[in-house]
Amino acid sequence: MGGTFDPIHIGHLRTALEIAESCGMEQIRIIPGRVPPHRPQPKASAEQRWEMVNLAIAGEPLFQADRRELERLGNSYTVDTLSSLRDDLGSKIPLAFILGMDAFLAFRSWHRWQDIMRLAHLVVMNRPGYVPDPNDWYGELLAQTTCELSTTAAGRVTFLSVTSLEISATNIREACKNNKSIRFLVPDEVYEYIQEHHLYN
Repeated sequence: MGGTFDPIHIGHLRTALEIAESCGMEQIRIIPGRVPPHRPQPKASAEQRWEMVNLAIAGEPLFQADRRELERLGNSYTVDTLSSLRDDLGSKIPLAFILGMDAFLAFRSWHRWQDIMRLAHLVVMNRPGYVPDPNDWYGELLAQTTCELSTTAAGRVTFLSVTSLEISATNIREACKNNKSIRFLVPDEVYEYIQEHHLYN
């Protein structure tokens, strides 16, 4: 699961946990990006975001922070990250990339998107009212059950409903800027870190 995590919040963590349980995943890698190519640059530094990710996932053995994008120069392209993970894991271990519906709808505009499908499955966080279209580009790739994700290494698409938490990092940063509380939107440890380092205000 990638992102700027500027800051990481409860919405990220809860949805990742639900997806892991639904798919029987052994591990979720949380991978902060250094230079996102399709969005404004993060407000917090790479190291501050890395520290907040580690604070947020401490105590949850299913989650592991992964800093490979922070150590790679240039734009943080998903295909490069997945290629790097494949180098570590080999070609046979199932690997899934978790993304939201908005990102999925723009997926074919991504850098080397076809290669992403050869490297990993796509697990899409579905939104209410969206019904997958078997006649769309991904129709032949649709997994009938999440079990299919564990029997092949890559190349399938599945849609999963998760708890809808209307929390955004943008709104959290705006609240900080306007001296409004963000408690209970982020883990307590992240809240304390933001306060201590006067981030976003």
